[in-house]
Amino acid sequence: MARPTSTARRELGGELRRLRGERRAVDVATALGWSESKLSRIETAHTGITESDLDRLLTLYGVAVEDRGRLRDLARRGRTRAWWTPYRSSVPDPYDEYLALESEAVRISEWEAQVVPGLLQTDEYARAVIETGADIEDMSTIQRRLAVRMARQAVLTRDPPPALRLILDEGVLLREVGGRDVQCRQLSRLYEASTRPGVELLILPFHAGAHAGLTESFLVMEFGEGTRNPVVHIEGLTGGLFRVKADEIDVYQDAFDDLLERALSPDQSRTAIAETRDRLAR
Repeated sequence: MARPTSTARRELGGELRRLRGERRAVDVATALGWSESKLSRIETAHTGITESDLDRLLTLYGVAVEDRGRLRDLARRGRTRAWWTPYRSSVPDPYDEYLALESEAVRISEWEAQVVPGLLQTDEYARAVIETGADIEDMSTIQRRLAVRMARQAVLTRDPPPALRLILDEGVLLREVGGRDVQCRQLSRLYEASTRPGVELLILPFHAGAHAGLTESFLVMEFGEGTRNPVVHIEGLTGGLFRVKADEIDVYQDAFDDLLERALSPDQSRTAIAETRDRLAR
């Protein structure tokens, strides 16, 4: 498996490649006393770069000292040990990129038609979802994936946490994942989450009819101003798919806006969650 990288490191690598322009990599490396492979690893985000090496490189490229702040910040963030490093053996490359994006997002807008989103799943609900995966090989695989999913939820307690806008199809409330008792406890978790500051949890009722999210579930991640453009992620049976083109992002954001208009209000959504939970508990 390739070495995991952070989005900050990827972004820095792209910026450095752009600044190199038409210069040959071998000429840049020679001027700095580096190997060409060292420069290549930095540009392709396979390794980080120290502050002193970054300053030498930017001086060679003619970047003014006062214009280096953002690149220094990217380099610092790229050197930070990712939280999922202990779980590296169970994190494939595409999911590694998703975890990096999720950890940096300042707003996450998600539409889910089938299951409770991973950030709000209980341990037992998450296990039931993971156990049904078509690629599950053994119990150790289940345990590793469950550990990663639970660890992801720490993003909700960071300072500041991302703003969450979640829209769930009414069917998510009714689908008894893991059995009635597990589903009942999961609904209690959802109700509690809906009362947290910064969390907007809405239910799309069946009577909303046809809507713009009929074909697939998706989420839109947005980032700090001046850092990177929004990214859409779509989960599939064989892995996740990213959409990054501006016109594609617009389509998904418009679809989410349509879902917002059709969904129940926050208070009505909490009532729907509580009533479904209470029916299951009888």
